[in-house]
Amino acid sequence: MKEAVKKRRTIPEIRESKKTGEKLAYTSVLDYTSAKWAEAADVDVCVVGDSLAMTAHGHPNTIPATMDMMVLHSQAVRRGAPNTFVLGCMPYQSYHTAELALTNATRFMQEAGCDAVKPQGGRSQAHILKALVDAGIPTASHIGLTPHTVAMFGGFRIQGKTADAAMKILEDALAIQDAGCFMLEFEAVPAKIAAAISAELEIPTIGIGAGAGTDGQILLSYDLLGVFVDFKPKFTKRYANLTEVAVNGLRQYVAEVKAGTFPDGDHSYGVDEREYERFLGMVEKRRQQ
Repeated sequence: MKEAVKKRRTIPEIRESKKTGEKLAYTSVLDYTSAKWAEAADVDVCVVGDSLAMTAHGHPNTIPATMDMMVLHSQAVRRGAPNTFVLGCMPYQSYHTAELALTNATRFMQEAGCDAVKPQGGRSQAHILKALVDAGIPTASHIGLTPHTVAMFGGFRIQGKTADAAMKILEDALAIQDAGCFMLEFEAVPAKIAAAISAELEIPTIGIGAGAGTDGQILLSYDLLGVFVDFKPKFTKRYANLTEVAVNGLRQYVAEVKAGTFPDGDHSYGVDEREYERFLGMVEKRRQQ
């Protein structure tokens, strides 16, 4: 019996999850293989996050991510997860004017085959978000701890810890909704604050370090699988430790190479014995010339 092909999520379905109460599982993926894993696991949305500047390219933050880098990774993700909704995250300074935002969002949609794009920001970026939506580009946004402005926060710090700060996040969330975005992401916001703000909105909210009161969750696949181990955010739960498995496998490989036990007969190609003897004869003849 032929296995059923996974059906890609749609914008209306994602919006409707707010009403139905279905929790959506997002994960940030960065290449063909991690995208294949996500699709096989029936993840709802694959996010190509500019966090790949850190997890794939070794930078200390997301700022060095470029549009060319993001498009290249998004193309790989689309090939790995052809039946999963793909959300492309717009990198630093790729959307600081409406014109630039439209140009770069079009690249995500046209060159990379993404289903939607996600800049960062609330009220200050509302005109940018609206321009994208008005151009027919499905758009989400990201508030709370926004990595593109992390220097303004003095580092990776929890946002919304005071009533005034929480109200600012609520106003940002409402501005995102009013701009026509189909969802938003909270990062590093106290759980009660994120839940209260989510209850005020008509669009679904996705949390990362924002508690269980949002309409869905997102974690980096390389974090939750234990691939990226330079540091572990408080909100990341490790469901596997692939780095430990990988290092142990590589150590065994190195040991077998040093011992001369790899490759063995099972991992080598054979040759017809008569052809082999004929070849040796030809070598000997050449040596004697």
